[in-house]
Amino acid sequence: MTASITRPGKIIAIHLSYASRADQRGRRPAAPSYFFKPSSSVGVSGGTVERPAGTELLAFEGEIALVIGTAARRVSLDDAWDHVGWVTASNDLGLYDLRANDKGSNVRSKGGDGYTPLGPELIDARTVDPTALRIRTWVNGELRQDDTTAGLIFPLAQLVADLSQHFTLEPGDVILTGTPAGSSVIVPGDVVEIEVDAPDAAGSPTSGRLVTTVTQGEIAFDAEVGSLPAVDDLQRTEAWGSREEAGLPAESTAPALSPELRAKLMEAPTAGLSAQLRKRGHHSCFIDGVAANIPGSRIVGTAKTLRFVPFREDLFKTHGGGYNAQKRTFDAVDEGEIIVIEARGDATTGTLGDILALRARARGAAGVVTDGGVRDFDAVAEIGLPVFSQGAHPSVLGRKHVPWDSDITISCGGATVQPGDIIVGDGDGVVVIPPALAEQVADDTLAQEIEDAWIAEQVAAGHPVDGLFPLNAAWREKYEASTGAASDRGTRA
Repeated sequence: MTASITRPGKIIAIHLSYASRADQRGRRPAAPSYFFKPSSSVGVSGGTVERPAGTELLAFEGEIALVIGTAARRVSLDDAWDHVGWVTASNDLGLYDLRANDKGSNVRSKGGDGYTPLGPELIDARTVDPTALRIRTWVNGELRQDDTTAGLIFPLAQLVADLSQHFTLEPGDVILTGTPAGSSVIVPGDVVEIEVDAPDAAGSPTSGRLVTTVTQGEIAFDAEVGSLPAVDDLQRTEAWGSREEAGLPAESTAPALSPELRAKLMEAPTAGLSAQLRKRGHHSCFIDGVAANIPGSRIVGTAKTLRFVPFREDLFKTHGGGYNAQKRTFDAVDEGEIIVIEARGDATTGTLGDILALRARARGAAGVVTDGGVRDFDAVAEIGLPVFSQGAHPSVLGRKHVPWDSDITISCGGATVQPGDIIVGDGDGVVVIPPALAEQVADDTLAQEIEDAWIAEQVAAGHPVDGLFPLNAAWREKYEASTGAASDRGTRA
């Protein structure tokens, strides 16, 4: 058995299985999902694992490993545990620096040599209750993970039964059953210890402590061959377990755009909003050169930003393919947000197409604003996603742009846009409103709309515009007497 565990035929790992980990990630899967790890990733207790040169986010994941004892093919849930021969400890190590291009498959990020230490001892599966196993992890002697299989979303036997529906589980195959909350980043010199035991079983069987020491690699990845390390704050947060642990500033606790303010802004024309912004000294509030793909569209939402940089062959090779910044942005946009794209005003290539528009629509995005072009223009309009752009262009990503980064301050159509800025668009164009000014600007714009409607009535009745637009003192007195409006010359002067 020792030989088979050091060179199993298959290693199958589950993405999320513990409730504590799922809650930490903010999503609970409805069904288990898996990925494969190569047998060359197996390591032994007392060994080392290398953090490659040029990387920063090597993370441990203490897990319970199941070793198949007898072949299982289309087995029932009731019979599944009978096919498990042994239970032991494992460390499903992962390099988050490589996740962007391998998300889901985890081929490179989880497949490195020594990234699956197992052991040191095997627990006879017949002697333990699979619902009463415990997993604990220590880093440099400090307890970091402590959970039991009672906290699983998917019972261990279900994983065996589920996988056996699709292919034969053979003797010696290993199933990594997921990690609980507490996984985090480790650095060269750290020592990770993982133990699986059954404290309530006769004799309290244990795997012993699986010990792995982190070392620093000397060789960087070859830029001419394939995927290079690339990290952002999302990867840092997921690798460390939280923004605080990653040393990142706390996310803003400012309230999102309220339903009441959103409703006001939906009524307020951009022409009026821009006038109020200019009165407050904001003269660069316009996203110039863009128009709606759906006539009559109005959008209101908070900005989620995406930046493209000019095309360069080597940068597109490292940042253009795989799970790049563009795909991550459309996958992460929240309900009511507007994706704002910096494309340097270049309309000669598409910055999104119908697939990404579908994703944004499904996520509840309020719209997209780009100072570039749109591919699949008619299809995007049929999807119903409002997009303000420079118009249609058939070319794909890679002609003029490299998707570089998201959730940063950008320039779009000559306007500076920060994540969380309020975006309003209509037939006149798109404006950017600093959140702190939005309530007052909306109120004053709507008040001005009422005043302008009254002025229009007077002009329609035959009065000349001189003195009426804007109101002089005499006409303002008539307006206030007619409407009961309170004078507010400070904001309407």
